[in-house]
Amino acid sequence: MLIPCIDLQAGQAVQLVHGKKRELAVPDVFAQLHAFKNYNWLHIIDLDAAMGQGSNEKLARELCAAARNKYKMQVRIGGGIRTVAHAQKIAAWRPHQIIIGSAAFKEGKIANQFLCALTAKIDPRQIVIALDTANSKITIKGWQQKLKLSAEEVMPQLEPYCSAFLCTDVDREGTMTGANLKWFRQLRRVTTHPIIAAGGIKTHREIAALARLGMDAAVGMAIYKNRLS
Repeated sequence: MLIPCIDLQAGQAVQLVHGKKRELAVPDVFAQLHAFKNYNWLHIIDLDAAMGQGSNEKLARELCAAARNKYKMQVRIGGGIRTVAHAQKIAAWRPHQIIIGSAAFKEGKIANQFLCALTAKIDPRQIVIALDTANSKITIKGWQQKLKLSAEEVMPQLEPYCSAFLCTDVDREGTMTGANLKWFRQLRRVTTHPIIAAGGIKTHREIAALARLGMDAAVGMAIYKNRLS
């Protein structure tokens, strides 16, 4: 299944290359939401919050409500959710799931204390853990800090705290150079949890290959540029 993404930065829907360089921006985010109306799922990511450079909270909340109520889409929302209280606040917007990234790690290790506290308040079925990876290592805080951990080694330990993983290949993010199917196959071997694949995806053939692995595909740049072949 293909899942479109609305990544928010300074009040606009943007697409970044390698999580850094802005390639394009759409000022009218609700027009972009309307363009995605025929999809069953939507990802909303607050990039400013993820990078610790502000927040698009009001806009994200309004998008979530419109996607859910007007277009009957199921929504995953994330970006900068780093406390249990904040997670509860976002969950109160009634997305289908929330995405936890950086907060799943502390001092280079899995943040078990935080994750236990989180799942005491929010059902793990409502939680997706994001594992953004660059040069084979997990990156956090808006791709600004690299850990010594790989997604493959932490996924089994993280399974009790979530219902799925969002795995982004940052090396290919925004490049439309094709999905790293070899890496996604490696991930498939270490967890039975659902995986949402992201990064470089540009063809329906790749989306079909990911589906055969039991993975959905979160796609940004190729949709925004109408390059999905």
